[in-house]
Amino acid sequence: MTDDLLTRAQDWLSQDPDPVTRDELQALIDAGDTDALQDRFSQRLQFGTAGLRGALGAGPNRMNRVIVAQAAAGLAAYLLEHGTRGDTGRPSVVVGYDARHNSDVFARDTAEIMEAAGVHAFLLPTHLPTPVLAFAIRHLGCSAGVMVTASHNPPEDNGYKVYLDDSSQIVPPADADISAAIDAVGRVDQMPRSDAYEVLGDDVARAYVDAVVALPGDGPRDVVAVYTPMHGVGRDTLVEAVARIGFPPLHVVREQGDPDPDFPTVAFPNPEEPGAMDLALKLASEVAADVIVANDPDADRCAVGVREGESYRMLTGDQVGVLLADFLLRRGVEGTYGSSIVSSDLLGRQAAAFGQPWEQTLTGFKWLGKIPTLVFGYEEALGYSVAPDIARDKDGVSAIVTVLEMAAELKAEGRSLLDRLDDIYREHGLHGTGQLSVRVDDLSIIARAMDVLRTSPPTELAGLAVTSVDDLASGYHGLPPTDGIRLGLDGGARIIARPSGTEPKLKCYIEVVIEVTDSIEVARHAADEQLAGIKADLAETLGL
Repeated sequence: MTDDLLTRAQDWLSQDPDPVTRDELQALIDAGDTDALQDRFSQRLQFGTAGLRGALGAGPNRMNRVIVAQAAAGLAAYLLEHGTRGDTGRPSVVVGYDARHNSDVFARDTAEIMEAAGVHAFLLPTHLPTPVLAFAIRHLGCSAGVMVTASHNPPEDNGYKVYLDDSSQIVPPADADISAAIDAVGRVDQMPRSDAYEVLGDDVARAYVDAVVALPGDGPRDVVAVYTPMHGVGRDTLVEAVARIGFPPLHVVREQGDPDPDFPTVAFPNPEEPGAMDLALKLASEVAADVIVANDPDADRCAVGVREGESYRMLTGDQVGVLLADFLLRRGVEGTYGSSIVSSDLLGRQAAAFGQPWEQTLTGFKWLGKIPTLVFGYEEALGYSVAPDIARDKDGVSAIVTVLEMAAELKAEGRSLLDRLDDIYREHGLHGTGQLSVRVDDLSIIARAMDVLRTSPPTELAGLAVTSVDDLASGYHGLPPTDGIRLGLDGGARIIARPSGTEPKLKCYIEVVIEVTDSIEVARHAADEQLAGIKADLAETLGL
């Protein structure tokens, strides 16, 4: 172990307020575990547009009370310089948290440090969904919001998500400015703290539910729904909203109903992961459900399953997105319909048919939330905003309420969500989507694949000519530059390839368009074949 590594570890140890991570770090020092210490101290978690997210543990490359204290102090400094000021003449922040390990501790640390720094802090009274926090920012007139959550990450992770006064997540240049302020923070054991922050009652969460309850019209309410909160914090808020609207009680998956930071029934607490929805699918068969709905652990995402004959299957994020958009468009909701560039282009056809604008943004709801006239936004990774006036972020609670309303209306007509989806495909073409996603240990594999697409892209994939190649690093249709390549193919097909922002993965988002001239089944089979062919040819081209 080098003297420099030991000095950095001992300096960290001397200012860590948490006895658990102090003991962890001391044990590594005593054991002379250079590899483990190097892993924790070779770099630090970087604060960016996603805030902070990482594994819990000691050291700057982990989520812990030192990292959180530094983030809170840096954000406070930024708000004192840039933040809006309310009736008190000083900036303010509202802090929320989920039920993960240490979320409540990180939230209290943030409130204490903010208050002492001169930023008035409101603390939500208990673990609540992320959309409640996003709603609270404008409801209370705050300069910013902080949500302590790692969303659907594994149980050993936690995170720190930052919003500004418009209730959408930070984007450049705010992220870089806050990061610079964090870097300037000194020792956390010398940082002033105050317990004069304000712990909120249940009035903010109640006001959020009031806003959600006001969304549905006076249509039918008869729908049998199975729901899983995936061991997270969505259940109580959603159950209250559903009851007040007049839907029948949800059939909650008992084994996943209570908040549990260890997520014992799933490998990953993400509705998209294989096996995560097995218990909900089983319960749906037992109760003859019309629809299955799910949140991720912080309830900002929404997954939907449907009956198909005698069994059930989960819809893709794009399918749910176009169904929600169709529902709002047919209701006469006017304004901008937005989607991320990796989501289906079908939304553009839908919006045009109703004379409404469609806008694409970079991946991440932080960008969708910045569209001034947004009335609906979605991204294919199960994120939906059906009511941006409630919060300019994805909201899995209001999305589920809208899915139930849509399913009840269709049931009253003797139809289903799948029937309506087929109607949309007949009108606009069947848009089939899929991914070629490759996890790597060597990041140079991703770099080489992206270089191939930039310098020697294929001319044909699955018999479809490649008609355009756009380097997103140069900006695409006026969007900010990002590391990605878009390939346009004959017939409206397209591929967007990009490195994942959170994992060592290359992700290639594929879409094909099959006009429905015969039956839906024939079009679906053609789309599946085309998707499979493009995936195979693309993998071969990139050497994956």
